[in-house]
Amino acid sequence: MAKIKSAFFCQHCGYESIKWVGQCPSCQQWNCFVEEIIQKENKSTSSDWKEYKNETRTAKIISLQEIIPIKEKRLITEDLELNRVLGGGIVPGSIVLIAGEPGIGKSTLFLQIGLQLKNYTVLYISGEESEQQIKLRSDRLKLNNETFYLLTETSTPIIFSEIKKLKPDIVIVDSIQTLYTNYIDSSPGSVSQIRECTAELQRFAKETNTPVFLIGHITKDGSIAGPKILEHMVDTVLQFEGDQHYAYRILRTMKNRFGSTAELGVYEMTDTGMRGVANPSEILISQKEDRLSGIAIAATIEGIRPLLIEVQALVTQSVYGNPQRTISGFDLRRLQLLLAVLEKRGGFHFGVKDVFVNIAGGIKIEDPSTDLAVLCALLSSFEDIPIPNQVCFAGEVGLSGEIRAVNRIDQRIAEAEKLGFEKIIVSKYNAKGLAKQKFKIEIKTMGRVDELYQQLF
Repeated sequence: MAKIKSAFFCQHCGYESIKWVGQCPSCQQWNCFVEEIIQKENKSTSSDWKEYKNETRTAKIISLQEIIPIKEKRLITEDLELNRVLGGGIVPGSIVLIAGEPGIGKSTLFLQIGLQLKNYTVLYISGEESEQQIKLRSDRLKLNNETFYLLTETSTPIIFSEIKKLKPDIVIVDSIQTLYTNYIDSSPGSVSQIRECTAELQRFAKETNTPVFLIGHITKDGSIAGPKILEHMVDTVLQFEGDQHYAYRILRTMKNRFGSTAELGVYEMTDTGMRGVANPSEILISQKEDRLSGIAIAATIEGIRPLLIEVQALVTQSVYGNPQRTISGFDLRRLQLLLAVLEKRGGFHFGVKDVFVNIAGGIKIEDPSTDLAVLCALLSSFEDIPIPNQVCFAGEVGLSGEIRAVNRIDQRIAEAEKLGFEKIIVSKYNAKGLAKQKFKIEIKTMGRVDELYQQLF
């Protein structure tokens, strides 16, 4: 009888050890090693895919100068938001990982995308739901596609045997944590199983030039479940996020070998599936009749898309000994920096105040140009004086109280003008090379925070 081989794997980064250790040498996490049984078998070689789609490939050494660059032909979907996030469409042979919280709508989104691809043969592999459940969801989406096929299976040998029969153009796997291979005896969802199943799908995608979408789970701290090497193996990592109490969802690019990593797609959850939002600025700015203090509009950039978002701030007298700093959608450390600037450079005593900051719409913003709007919202709430509704802001605040320039100011101004704003306040260092005459909106340039305070309040 053959001896059973086992190893210990870190559940955070996938580091392999022959014995149990308390702290992972790779990611420095404690008590994260789990023993998994490994059984080595003869794996199917890459030659199994040589005749797939009547393509043959041979590996040989080639000089870099001999390679002729060709423009990759992408598969364009009806989902404009997905096309934008992927960098212009689906790249043949790419492997894309989509992660998000439970119930956020990952399966609904990619079932909808698969049903919309009527010019391609799509195989949807489900390891979590039955055929009846997926049929009920497709009926709710009110979409029909004769070239859309379904397979409810978790064993990779069976999956690849069915793929050879169908020869699909696109494969969607829901989810990678449910698959298992016979080459490893550990349970589905373990580090070694996720790594091996992803490696098999990666070989299939590259050797057959077939795009593969992998839907993945996340852990309670927000990271993708499984070994960290999973994110290195795939070509693109997409994060599907949003608050379940809001109707809007954000598809954010975390890694992309074929495009920008700063792209953003906005969806609205409806009764008939996910609807792409072409102009998210209109939904991120609340419609209100009364002028309220503590509200400012920021002109930001996400990828190639300009966005106007509403920043809400509330400053109250602290009741307890330690003042509170509560935020939603903004960086806490950035808020503390702005409060320190106002305390030191402006003489405002925020150290005895509770401060609450919220980005409307449930989205998260990392653009530094939001600083100026956050600072103005804080001052507006502190003085209890509302900011005029038709004014927006774009600028980064430095530690000495200066308003720093931001990039692509023309696009920000054009977006504000399109939405009917009358004035935008930017850094005076953005004035160089800015053609004010081509905009109808009033462009006000300032260099310091104290100038802005005198202008507004």
